[in-house]
Amino acid sequence: MPNAPDNVGASGNSRSSLLVHDSFLIGIMGVLAGCGLIYEYLLSHYAGRVLGAIESTIYTMIGLMIVSMGLGAFAAKLCRQPFTAFAWLEVCIAMLGVSCIIVIAALVSFTALLPAVIAETYLLPPDLLPQGGLFDVLSTIAHYSPFVFGTVIGFLIGMEIPLIARVREQIYGQHLEHNVGTIYGADYIGAGAGAAIWVLFMLSIDVTRAGVLTGLANVAAGIIFLVRYRNEICRPFALFVCHLIVVAMALALYAYGGDWTRRMSGLLYADEVVFDQSSHYQHLTVTRRHVPNTSEYVYGFYLNGRMQFSSEDEHIYHGMLVYPAMAIAPRRERVLIIGGGDGLALRDVLAWDPKQVDLIDLDNQLVDFFQGGEVADRESLPAYHRALVALNGASFSDPRVNVTFGDAFVEVDRLAKPAPYDVIIIDLPDPSHPDLNRLYSDQFYARLFHLLASEGVLVTQSTSPYHARNAFISIGQTLRAAGFPQVQQYRQNVPSFGEWGWSVATRQARPPRERLAELTTLPVAHDWLTRDLLLAAFEFPRDFFEVDVDVNTLGSHTVYRYHQDAWRRDMGIYQD
Repeated sequence: MPNAPDNVGASGNSRSSLLVHDSFLIGIMGVLAGCGLIYEYLLSHYAGRVLGAIESTIYTMIGLMIVSMGLGAFAAKLCRQPFTAFAWLEVCIAMLGVSCIIVIAALVSFTALLPAVIAETYLLPPDLLPQGGLFDVLSTIAHYSPFVFGTVIGFLIGMEIPLIARVREQIYGQHLEHNVGTIYGADYIGAGAGAAIWVLFMLSIDVTRAGVLTGLANVAAGIIFLVRYRNEICRPFALFVCHLIVVAMALALYAYGGDWTRRMSGLLYADEVVFDQSSHYQHLTVTRRHVPNTSEYVYGFYLNGRMQFSSEDEHIYHGMLVYPAMAIAPRRERVLIIGGGDGLALRDVLAWDPKQVDLIDLDNQLVDFFQGGEVADRESLPAYHRALVALNGASFSDPRVNVTFGDAFVEVDRLAKPAPYDVIIIDLPDPSHPDLNRLYSDQFYARLFHLLASEGVLVTQSTSPYHARNAFISIGQTLRAAGFPQVQQYRQNVPSFGEWGWSVATRQARPPRERLAELTTLPVAHDWLTRDLLLAAFEFPRDFFEVDVDVNTLGSHTVYRYHQDAWRRDMGIYQD
């Protein structure tokens, strides 16, 4: 085993050799720290997709991994040979990192399909699918398997720093006063680099490939360490073979794992999955179902596994969102849409012949998908893609439309304001994440209030009044707290979602429903909506609003908590 001389400074060659060792080990530690942070983000990201409650899932995963790393640091002292232990440690972490996503996807798909397979085998009717008992246990295990992987990987990562510290001391042949500080410095810098790689690159690629690339970096560091210190490691040949096995597995999963994962995830949807891809901010999925005895298809669009619309009934949702506000607005020349990256609300707004429409959406890849790319290339698009572009009427190509990409919470203050907006339409996902909750806050609504003309109208989707009653009512209360003198809420059944709700607010003292009742017919005809149907949508059961709910002040997370509580209670009943 290499030992430093008693007086390191006495020999230039010894000092040079130790510096090479140090640079080598610190470089490896930096790479492994970056890999460790990416594993943490990767499993948090995928667990959020599996479990749905993104924010709480991320916090839980990070907490579990940090605790596990602490336990791993304690356990490292049980390893007698730090060189051998560190080499085995890296091949184990790499193997878990490469395979974790595909294994989780397989477990979730298997447990979801098992009742249907048993029912089909024993010719059980659809309403008698086996459930409860063992099936619930298996489903729970599958859905929480990301936390199991996170705990195990966190435990192993926690062993790295103590072991590499002991390796350094054995190389130097003495206790090093600043050993831990040096290694932690490399660890922190490497973790920062890993965070940058995750945000700038890995968020936009397939999650399986992200895991494989991270595992390959891990196994490469392990191989380099193994080759460099093979004389200090027990059974180096067996370790080298294990590393090669992990490399072979990683290459196979890089080539085919994404497709396997998509196929397994596709089994969780009732319809055929025809598109499945991650953008920088979210996961996009398109499904297709053939309509019997026709050549037509019904398309469904999902974000992070949750339905956003079905081509079969989206006209109901978007008609209810757009038409009441546009019908009661005295002027409709300038319209602002917040969200609505699918272009469907924009399509309905353009039917009212505005002079200018500004749209703010966070995800440029989402908008690009529904825009269909360059006009000249649209004929070469797959049939499902052309159908979705046709569904929104190629609305993004209209010269009256200006699209801004960014966080609406920030971008609304950067809008050019030669004149106020006549109508503001908020078409955002449900407040299932604290970042979205900000866009349902009193502070955000108050800023939009000042963007409206004196007779302007604002409308926002407001989740389900049936499944998330408190969240629905709180959104209306928050609009009132933001300064709108008149706020009314309405609802309609959308078959894909169930009962859904919206809130409309005006700067005038006259209630929106009263202004709508003055119309004899809708100024712009709709294939499904009528003036009387819209008026009826404002009716609610007796005492529906007689509940005590709080206003969603900025930072309170009130609507987010109401929505999360309702979602947990009704998990599996509806999708937002």
